[in-house]
Amino acid sequence: MASPNVINLTDSTFDEKVTKSALPVLVDFWAPWCGPCVQLSPVIDEIANERVGKAVVAKVNVDESQALAAKFRVNSIPALLFFKGGQPVGQLVGRQPKAEILSKLDALA
Repeated sequence: MASPNVINLTDSTFDEKVTKSALPVLVDFWAPWCGPCVQLSPVIDEIANERVGKAVVAKVNVDESQALAAKFRVNSIPALLFFKGGQPVGQLVGRQPKAEILSKLDALA
């Protein structure tokens, strides 16, 4: 079951939740048919639960929000984009270890 601390973003909610966030933001671009995305999902949920109040963790389903995927040039999924001050400041592509994701996210705090 998905964590209640993970925000599901759409084209219409992205600006409000990401670009206007005072906290660092991790956005997971994924799709339900993508095996590595599904395998990474529990790790994203854990990070969301562990970083409540310190970071925002969100997901974008690339099938439902193709414009967002195109805007950020997401060509391979899973793609993890890191935002600070509303701007993209880093990216990891493919299934990554939790420690690597946390290292990049915590560096933005």
